[in-house]
Amino acid sequence: MVRAVSFQSVASSSDHLYRKYFKYLTYSRGSATMVVPIERCPMSAIHYDSYTEARAHLKDLLDAAGQGRVATVRRDAEYAAVVDAERLRYALAKLCPATAEVVAEDGGWSVFLPGLPIAADGATFDEAVDEMIVALREYADDWQSRLRNAPNHRESWGLVQLIALSDDVQLRDWLVGVTR
Repeated sequence: MVRAVSFQSVASSSDHLYRKYFKYLTYSRGSATMVVPIERCPMSAIHYDSYTEARAHLKDLLDAAGQGRVATVRRDAEYAAVVDAERLRYALAKLCPATAEVVAEDGGWSVFLPGLPIAADGATFDEAVDEMIVALREYADDWQSRLRNAPNHRESWGLVQLIALSDDVQLRDWLVGVTR
C-alpha cells in the first residue's frame, strides 16, 4: 500500500499553506520511494499504520473524519475507520430505512418492526411511538451486552449504531419516515 509519509502533520492545514511550504510529497512503499510534486497531490484520505501513530496524530485524524475524508487506522490485521458521528447516523438512516408497522387495535396503537423482537403499545399514536423509542433503546442496550453474537441478531449492527447515535427526535423521525 502506498502511504504518504512526510506530509501528515499538515494534513488538516488549508490548501494554500501547505502548498506554500511544501513543494514535493514523498511516498514510500516497502523500499521504493517516490517523490511527487505537491500540485498533483489532492488532500484526501488519511491513514495510520498503528494506534501509536494515530494517537500521535489524533487531532489530524479527527479533523479528517469531521471533514468527511476517509480516516483509517490499522492495528495488526484489523482496519478501523474513524467517521464523524452525525455523518454516520445520517448514512445509517438512509441505509436502514424504518420498516415500522403501526396497527390500530383495541382503542390503542401498536408499533412493531417485522423480523425484530421490538414492539410497543400506546393509547395514542404518539404514545406508541414514544414507547417504541424506549423499546429501541432497550434493544440496543441488550444487543451491546449480549445479543451481538447471537446468530439471529448479528445483522442488527447498523440498527443498533443508528439507535445509539440518534436522539429521541431523530429516532421518531426515522420511525415515522420524516426526512429533515
